[in-house]
Amino acid sequence: MNRSTKQLRAAEVKKAVGAAKVFKALSDESRVKIVLMLSSGATNACDFMDELNISQPTLSHHLKILSEAGIVQMQKEGKWRIYSLSESGTRAAAYIING
Repeated sequence: MNRSTKQLRAAEVKKAVGAAKVFKALSDESRVKIVLMLSSGATNACDFMDELNISQPTLSHHLKILSEAGIVQMQKEGKWRIYSLSESGTRAAAYIING
């Protein structure tokens, strides 16, 4: 195996790891609901907790997984944390909505 073949395989492995994170993130109903809510625009954690009827620690867990998968991004505005879809999150939401 030559060097370029090894580099190609390393790139494929990296891509597979990233794809697996996205699939894991979207394998939970609550996380899919969060993505769908964010497809309508940025929001704060309180809106998620009210809509999904989940606790703050559970929401934090879901947002962490979505963030690590590169689907959700967070921005601080004063003491608030505002969540929105990343570019890949927007594509994932479009896929979920349009099938």
